[in-house]
Amino acid sequence: MLPVLITIDTEYSSGLYRSGRVRDCAANFERTVACRSPRGEAGIFHQIEVFRRHGLKAVFFVDPMPALLWGQQAVDRVVQPILDAGHEVQLHCHTEWLDFVDGEPFGPERGHNIKDFAYETQVAILAYARERLVEAGAPPPTAYRAGNYGASDDTLRALAQIGVTQDSSFAAGFAGSHCRIDLPLGRCEPVARHGIGEWPIAAIEAPGGWRHGQITALSFREMRDAVRHAAATGWPAFVLVSHSFELFNREKDRPNALLMRRFERLCEWLGGCDIAYSAGFADLPDLPQGRLAPLMPHSRLRTASRMVEQALANRM
Repeated sequence: MLPVLITIDTEYSSGLYRSGRVRDCAANFERTVACRSPRGEAGIFHQIEVFRRHGLKAVFFVDPMPALLWGQQAVDRVVQPILDAGHEVQLHCHTEWLDFVDGEPFGPERGHNIKDFAYETQVAILAYARERLVEAGAPPPTAYRAGNYGASDDTLRALAQIGVTQDSSFAAGFAGSHCRIDLPLGRCEPVARHGIGEWPIAAIEAPGGWRHGQITALSFREMRDAVRHAAATGWPAFVLVSHSFELFNREKDRPNALLMRRFERLCEWLGGCDIAYSAGFADLPDLPQGRLAPLMPHSRLRTASRMVEQALANRM
């Protein structure tokens, strides 16, 4: 059976902090991690409940960098409910938070992405972030995803230096991403690179290129058919990405009904699937050597169906 990793990038919002709209830790948590509002809830507690209902395991990539501003408790309140529910906690890192920190905890460098820093500084930042997760009670993380996918080959070397053995920052179907790991777009097979196993985020073929394996980017039908295709063509694993706030409209302060239905349908289908199962990085096989992962070919019908679905949702 095909391992399917539903990965949730779980993070406070540096954008809301920068704008001055939400600078309190508890309020930022409610808006971007829990995603609670008078009209419903759609963040990690909702996601965890959906996973529980359908018997699924998930991976939460948690960003601990807000501890620089709000202290260790900001990380604890994110990590503990994920661990209590039996899911994996892995390492995420948004270096934008350094813009708001007094002093120079890692030197004078600043950058939007981890790749913007010198190798030695990357090692220091990632080691700090790793320790914050461990301090929150998580097992030492074995996998990493860069904030904004903004990793480089130096990032992989830095991860190997601190004992993280897997990465999933390469967005194989996202031509405009910040990722600068030197791998070809449109290729989803895992590779060994700089002592790290790189597990790319899935993609499908689309007109003129590819479409990113994200719950906001693919319809339920596209995700289901892509998993079927991956199982039939021998992919070693299929990695989907989402976010703690992805099912929530933060501008209108309410859940996104279309995306909540899409997420529920995906989990319901995977929970009863006989060709694939939900997995974490701890469940992955040894890194396959030389095995291609051919992308699901483009279908006009699937694309048209998704566009109609999203147009109707936007109108509503």
